[in-house]
Amino acid sequence: MSNTDYTLAVEDLTVSFDGFKAIDALTLYVDKNELRVIIGPNGAGKTTLLDLICGRTKAAAGSIKFRNQELTRMAEFRRVRLGIGRKFQTPSIYENLSVFQNLEVSFPKGRSVLGALAFTCTNEVRARVEVVAEEIHLEGKLDTEAGLLSHGQKQWLEIGMLLMQEPELLLLDEPIAGMSARERELTAELLTRICRNRAVIVIEHDMDFVKRIAHKVTVMHQGRILAEGPMEQVQADERVIDVYLGH
Repeated sequence: MSNTDYTLAVEDLTVSFDGFKAIDALTLYVDKNELRVIIGPNGAGKTTLLDLICGRTKAAAGSIKFRNQELTRMAEFRRVRLGIGRKFQTPSIYENLSVFQNLEVSFPKGRSVLGALAFTCTNEVRARVEVVAEEIHLEGKLDTEAGLLSHGQKQWLEIGMLLMQEPELLLLDEPIAGMSARERELTAELLTRICRNRAVIVIEHDMDFVKRIAHKVTVMHQGRILAEGPMEQVQADERVIDVYLGH
C-alpha cells in the first residue's frame, strides 16, 4: 500500500518539552475503516500523539498527513473541518441541554457563513440526530437533559456529538474510563460499528477491552513505537511484557 492510501500517515514525528522528547521520530500508518488501539505505560506519549494529530500541540519535526494532506502547519479548527474528531478523557457536553439539543448544536452548520445564517432545525438535521442517537444507544433519551445521563451515557453522547460532524478520523482518549461492565460492552460494540466508514484511534488501558475492539495494537514507550500488530502478537512480545504488561 502506498502512503497516499492511508487515512493517517505520521512520519518521523518529533516534539520536545523542555529538552525531553515526548514523541521521538515516530512513524505510524492507519488505514481507512481501521480501529487502532494505542497502549503503553503512563508518560509514553500517547495523549501527546493525539494532541499533535488534532493540532493542540505543534510538531517540532516530521509529517502528519490526513488523506494525503499535510497537517503539521494547519490550525486545529481547520483540521476539525477536514474531518478529524477528538474526544478527551472528561466528557464536555452541555449538561443543561437535552440529548437532542447537544447533537443538534454539533451539526456542522457553521462551515460557511451563509450556512450559519440559513440554519434552522431542518429535516436533514433531525434525521441525522436520529441516526446518531441510535448509533450511540441514546435513541430513547433524546428529550432527557444531558446532565441526568449516567457517566457512560455522557461519554456516548460526546462521541455522538463528534459523529454528527461525520469525521473520517476519530481520536478517543480512554473512552471507557468509569463505565459499568454493561456500558463497556455496549461501547465495544459501538466502536466496532462506527469504524465501518472511518478510521478510529483509541487510547486504552483495559486489556480485555483492547482485545475486544482492536484491529491492530500499537505499543508506545518513551515517545517511540515499541511494537505493533494484532493483540496476540503484541501480548507475547517480551519487550512489551517487560515495560508494560508485566506490571
